[in-house]
Amino acid sequence: MDNIKDVLVVGGGINGVGIARDAAGRGLSVTLIERDDLASHTSSASTKLIHGGLRYLEYYEFHLVREALMERERLLHIAPHIIWPLTFVLPEGPQSRAAWKLRAGLWLYDHLAPRQSLPASRALRFDRHPAGKILQESSRRGFSYSDCWVEDSRLVVLNAMDAQERGAEIRPHTSLAKATVVDGLWHAEIETAAGKPETLRARCLVNAAGPWVGEVLGTALDLHTHKSVRKVKGSHIIVPRLYAEDFAFILQNPDGRIVFVIPYEHEFSLIGTTDIPYDGDPGQVQISPEETAYLCTSASHYLRKPVVPADVVRSYSGVRPLYDDHAANASAVTRDYVLDLEKGLGAPVLSVFGGKITTFRRLAEHALQLLEPELGKTAGQSWTATAPLPGGDLPSADFGTFFHQLLAQHAGFPAALLHRYARAYGTRTERILAGAQRPEELGEDLGGGLYEAEVQYLVQHEWAHAPEDILWRRSKLSLHVPTGTEQRLRHYLEKTVSKN
Repeated sequence: MDNIKDVLVVGGGINGVGIARDAAGRGLSVTLIERDDLASHTSSASTKLIHGGLRYLEYYEFHLVREALMERERLLHIAPHIIWPLTFVLPEGPQSRAAWKLRAGLWLYDHLAPRQSLPASRALRFDRHPAGKILQESSRRGFSYSDCWVEDSRLVVLNAMDAQERGAEIRPHTSLAKATVVDGLWHAEIETAAGKPETLRARCLVNAAGPWVGEVLGTALDLHTHKSVRKVKGSHIIVPRLYAEDFAFILQNPDGRIVFVIPYEHEFSLIGTTDIPYDGDPGQVQISPEETAYLCTSASHYLRKPVVPADVVRSYSGVRPLYDDHAANASAVTRDYVLDLEKGLGAPVLSVFGGKITTFRRLAEHALQLLEPELGKTAGQSWTATAPLPGGDLPSADFGTFFHQLLAQHAGFPAALLHRYARAYGTRTERILAGAQRPEELGEDLGGGLYEAEVQYLVQHEWAHAPEDILWRRSKLSLHVPTGTEQRLRHYLEKTVSKN
């Protein structure tokens, strides 16, 4: 009970870990608790893009788009192993916006913020571009522009790792039951991963519970605010790869929404997303048959190769905790964030409403700017814009050069395995290889190139606890490993985790 923290963060999604990392790097003492695994819900169910949000220009969200475009450059440089450029092709068609509107929007997208790493948009004629052989013959013109891809759940884990390495305490599988203010401190009653009750004390509390932010306020803290979250379900489907080229499509639909078709995990295509108002339990969200049909139809309107529900090999859904600005259309609800600081309780609580993965780092900076005066101490300056995330300290932020060096240094390993390691772990790949000269020296292959050494690393350094943590959130190996891998991994983890 004597250990008083400066900040207690509730929620292990991208906003929670971003705030924990920023606070720890400023010299504040931090504990983060998360009821489930890190990135268990919304933060692992995104379209996996670091982007300005081209379509948000339609809703005059110029501030949000500008901030997101600036963050796109920053994140690309601090995590070049898990973030990389991706070209998007935007076809014109009878159900698309007018060509002049598309040109104007792309011009704004190019110029709203300084652009250093990515090429400008350009007009395309599909008789001269590879997209012409993928799209329906009726699609003759369009545009291309660039944004970035991100391994979303790994972005969460790397922020948590960096926070821990800077002194934060990260506690997955730990839930908040109740929190009250006593003598100017939050007394938080929690239940640990082992099921034991415990009390934490902190000078301020950050409610970054995503879709559960209102539940934490009303149930755990017994507080009520006029601000609320609008829950919107977004679903994606994964199908066998629809085309060989490495660009993505952004497709405009008759209802005004857009759907992405993105090359995914080498052998697949990712199609999403939907925007459906949702009132159920965010932890039990699933795609509906209607959503699957909508995504298949949207893609088939444009692609020569039709997509049908039977093609779907996996789907995933998440609930976006959007700040409720009372927009009539779910697609028009703002993706900007709102930080609500309550100071009249004897100890401050900061609640995070809304936000998007691209702007998590800036959100964290804003959160610290609000909290610093309430803590009665001067924290350090903003620092996260240039500090690499774990494994992201590649020379000149150049992934290609780093990968070729890795190949030269570990010639006894398959290139595909080293590429996967390099993308997931960056410079921390060496902590897994640890001097090994051949794959067999990494221990047993539990299936599909998942060696014991990697599993041990994930358990020891990345809070991996269950097969789903490793096969879906820390990687996407569940799409590739042979039957039986999950069971072998489960048995291995039962022995390994019990020892830790």
